[in-house]
Amino acid sequence: MVRIITGQQNQILEVEPQFRSSNTNIIIRSERSKQAILATLADTELQRILDAAMFNSKSVNQIIKDTRIAHTTAYRKIGWLLDEKLLVVDKIDITEDGKKTSLYRTVLKSFNVRYEYNNVVIGAEQNFDTLKKITEKFFSLDR
Repeated sequence: MVRIITGQQNQILEVEPQFRSSNTNIIIRSERSKQAILATLADTELQRILDAAMFNSKSVNQIIKDTRIAHTTAYRKIGWLLDEKLLVVDKIDITEDGKKTSLYRTVLKSFNVRYEYNNVVIGAEQNFDTLKKITEKFFSLDR
């Protein structure tokens, strides 16, 4: 079992590698994470936010521009995705005038949902670029 600790609240996204495929495929074990993924798949605006931040890190303003979601809705839904660990801060840019801008990226790239008697099984593929960056940042702390 692999435990990925993300975010400021140090909540754990429990995953287990799915050995028959590549090592970026996981099975979601946490009930909270399962419910968050199912809620995300049911909400088209949340899906559009994940789509916008899938391959490139983007600021909230870039996500709003790409998705055409209202500002207040976008901020609320991005905050929810961050709380549920489906979106992470990939990097923080500082503009020339000293303003900080967070760039966001998805943690997971795809989902496979299956219902078996009294059990929802969710497989997911990790967004490898995000996982690689988080790992590099973690191991660079020793230097």
